[in-house]
Amino acid sequence: MSSKNILYIAVSFLSYVLVQVLLLKNMALFDVAFCFVYVGFILMLPIQTSATGSILAGFVTGFVIDIFYDSLGINMAATTLIAFLRPSWMQLITPRSGYEDINLPTLKALGRGWFTMFALPLIFIHHMMIFYIEAGGFSMFFFTLSKVISSTVFTFLVIVLTQYMFYKARE
Repeated sequence: MSSKNILYIAVSFLSYVLVQVLLLKNMALFDVAFCFVYVGFILMLPIQTSATGSILAGFVTGFVIDIFYDSLGINMAATTLIAFLRPSWMQLITPRSGYEDINLPTLKALGRGWFTMFALPLIFIHHMMIFYIEAGGFSMFFFTLSKVISSTVFTFLVIVLTQYMFYKARE
């Protein structure tokens, strides 16, 4: 991994965590949709990131978020899970041209359809894990599912807006 990638990862980590903790911690739409934009950090890790590196990044990210949310490891478990699933999922949905000349799995580099297929299922799994652990089971299944779906859509839209604002198109 080059020093450029390490610098990108460090700046990206700080940016996503600071935005989550300072701006989005207490933000909710209609007390149902919550935005967990820090998931974008795991999704936007360089494609060449190893599975171990991805899992470690997920663990650390979730741990830091849990410190600020006082959530006893819920974010850490969910983020580590999607970091574990990310390499396999990326391999499963590899585009025909592959990932040879692409460093980051961004919307502009790989297109709307691919990015949606990549990000939405991982965000959904992350939110399912968070909200069902938080609920303590499936006793309020449909209410919790509504929180999962609305939060997934909200988080995905914020990540897409972030993509358009901060990531460059492929040259």
